[in-house]
Amino acid sequence: MPHVTVNGARLWYEVRGTGAPVLFHHGYTASRVNWMPVVERLEDRYQCIVMECRGTGESEYTSDGYSLEQYAADVISVMDHLGIDRFTYAGHSMGGGIGYVLALTYPQRVERLVLMAAIPADGFPGGLGREVTQPTEADRPTMLARHQAQRFRPESETDAWFEDRVRHVLGVSNGHYVQGMQTMSGLSVGDRLGELTMPTLVIAGGADGLLPANLKDFGRLPNATLQVFSHAGHEVAIHEPEGVAHCIDDFLSMGVITAKTLAKRVADAGLPPR
Repeated sequence: MPHVTVNGARLWYEVRGTGAPVLFHHGYTASRVNWMPVVERLEDRYQCIVMECRGTGESEYTSDGYSLEQYAADVISVMDHLGIDRFTYAGHSMGGGIGYVLALTYPQRVERLVLMAAIPADGFPGGLGREVTQPTEADRPTMLARHQAQRFRPESETDAWFEDRVRHVLGVSNGHYVQGMQTMSGLSVGDRLGELTMPTLVIAGGADGLLPANLKDFGRLPNATLQVFSHAGHEVAIHEPEGVAHCIDDFLSMGVITAKTLAKRVADAGLPPR
């Protein structure tokens, strides 16, 4: 698999398919695995770029650089390496937080934005990241039991999936685990969401604890459409891979569809609203 060294880190990435470029970024303590069921359904229509951030998966475990700002800069550097100027960015969870920073810092590069179960634009109040410590091998049984107790999609949430998920969490770098949580907790861009005028798709899980924050942030985005999957938790792409791929394809094909955009079509056609 290809790697590129940018900003002092050797990062893993993969390009699948051809067409309009879409970069898929995973969440905190996750990896390419969490997006792959969707990528596999879209790679016949789009150029799907998947990457893993520093400190996770097959990317380098660096001594520093674990901030949303650096993660966003790394995305830009990977796209520079590929010679891609404008692209759609799709981020899950922490990847959604990276998406906020990316679109605010490099708006000329982000053509469209997909935010799936994104962390809150206002971060996590109460100092969630102050005293976080990385779990150890001794925590594996409890972590597995917690996942299994919340299982409600057995066709995708298999024992093997949970075991691989816990293995990955235990394997990320300490810097990413600790400082990654700190940077997510400190995110504070809610009052700037009005600046994000690029077409945006917000995807949420009806059984995800972040749903209220996702709905709040959706309401502050000026050019966004919303998809909530009622039978999905935080791992939306694992619980609803076909649905997520379909709604991303619709979004990339048709843009933002809301009552406001439909009313504008009527007005542009010179027709009365009723």
